[in-house]
Amino acid sequence: MEETIDKKYKVKRIFDAISHKYDFLNHFLSLGVDFYWRKKAIHYSNMTEKSILLDLACGTGDFAIAAKKSGVHFIFGADLSSNMLNLFKKKANWISGKTTQCVAEFLPYRDKSFTNITVAFGVRNFYNLQEGFKSFHRVLKENGMVTILEFRLPSNKLIKKLYLFYFNKILPLLGRIISKDKEAYTYLPESVGEFDEKIDLINLFKECGFSRIEKYSLTFGLVQIVVATK
Repeated sequence: MEETIDKKYKVKRIFDAISHKYDFLNHFLSLGVDFYWRKKAIHYSNMTEKSILLDLACGTGDFAIAAKKSGVHFIFGADLSSNMLNLFKKKANWISGKTTQCVAEFLPYRDKSFTNITVAFGVRNFYNLQEGFKSFHRVLKENGMVTILEFRLPSNKLIKKLYLFYFNKILPLLGRIISKDKEAYTYLPESVGEFDEKIDLINLFKECGFSRIEKYSLTFGLVQIVVATK
């Protein structure tokens, strides 16, 4: 229990601290490919103008803003970091009054409130994935969909070797120089490796009551999209 509480406050501290450089670092460190990843995740989510979206771990709102541009009208954002949420509001005034500071494990929404939930590069920061996915199931309408966009370790040995070198050597150095935070961009590669080794998203979704799960791989297996239907 103590470990999960520690993770919660560690994640909050990190993202509050780097919020002012978060967007720049996302685009810079991914060489801009993150725009493509979000676009593909939105495509696989099958959202329409009538969809009701909760973008969880929404950060500064890049995924929600992309969903808005794709035609989704009803969008809500939730994140543990108040600094991230404040920056989201500055970027998009239409989200004012529609954001909540909370964790995935305890969503303060009524049952069957949303048609879609998205989590972009945030699910590995949950301190209890099973409780988080159970919360998703509760607040989704029937046939509602969860879309997870997340890093993974590539299966190709050469690409994996290059990926780990970048993630463990280059990314922490650049992140530390730009964000001025020593811990944040050391936590990122550590969390990706640990998550990929220990978590089977497909089985976890099944255990939490989701009926159909689809998985897609992007950019040489660097990123995965998992879509689960209630």
